[in-house]
Amino acid sequence: MERNMAVVGAGAIGSSVIADLTKAGHDLTVIDQWPAQVEALRTKGLRVEMKDGDVVVPPLTALNLCDLASANLEFDIVFMAVKSYDHRWLAELIKPYLKSNGVLVGVMNGMNDDSLASIVGRERTMGCVVELSAEIFTPGLVHRNTTHQGTWFSVGELDGFYTPRVKEVQSLMANVGRCDVTNNIYGAKWTKLIANTMTMGPHGLLGLRNGEAAPLPGMADIAVRIGRESLAVGAALGYRIEPIFGLRADEFAGSSDENLVIARDTLMHHVGGQSRTAPIHDHIKGRRSEMDFITGVVTRKGRELGIATPFNDAVLELDRRINTRELAMDRSNFERLKSRLEPHLKNR
Repeated sequence: MERNMAVVGAGAIGSSVIADLTKAGHDLTVIDQWPAQVEALRTKGLRVEMKDGDVVVPPLTALNLCDLASANLEFDIVFMAVKSYDHRWLAELIKPYLKSNGVLVGVMNGMNDDSLASIVGRERTMGCVVELSAEIFTPGLVHRNTTHQGTWFSVGELDGFYTPRVKEVQSLMANVGRCDVTNNIYGAKWTKLIANTMTMGPHGLLGLRNGEAAPLPGMADIAVRIGRESLAVGAALGYRIEPIFGLRADEFAGSSDENLVIARDTLMHHVGGQSRTAPIHDHIKGRRSEMDFITGVVTRKGRELGIATPFNDAVLELDRRINTRELAMDRSNFERLKSRLEPHLKNR
């Protein structure tokens, strides 16, 4: 029996999921807050451009937020693909439309699963780790940087059990990219958060493509130092890191620094040198970044635990100044970052 499914959030990530699930024959309801995107999906459909072949789907059932109350719908599965700062109010919005035995899957970065669970219930919440790079600036048109082969997800129940529904969600997400199941969803999500702090954090200050930012002199060292801090905070919180991005256990079996380098290099390889990280997309659109839910988690938890996080602190402060328009997002911020970190860079 076909399940009633919705995707909340039709940005770059959500649209990539929508296109592949629709192409695979699944009927979806799309819910989004961008009127022009909703209208494009309703009238023209969706095109996702990618290296391994464009995915084009016909007009979709797409609702603006104000349409939901009169739509008289209930969903078995809801994929929520939104910015972290929007997750709580959108979870409250979708809660009445999620069946009592339904499941909300948070297809987003950050450690938001407990927050989602506090709204819809732990028994109706499933975690998801995301490695999918895409951009959207024109309604109905997405440029996806990661191919199907280079896209990776991991899904898991919050209690770690291997359930029929997690197998079902795995099967659905396998249409979008490789999808694993983990019994350690918190550890997997923190491992991805570590990778994001190392890449999205510093790269997002510069406005450069990943292929331009990653090889800057000193960037690799700063990235590893950021990763060490994020790893230390996660360990203190009790999270057990695990291989991500489809890596095998033996490929992730070296020292902590080796694992950090492997995670960073693998992510950069999958997204490609021409891609731009999410804070850059946000800046172009005039929106604030979601780094407070990524790097900011490390800095706040570090303070609570008495763990110094000067590298993450420096990135977050520069990101804050970009968000408030005190600074432009450009390459000169790398010199600002190195200047702030100079005393720490001397102490390895």
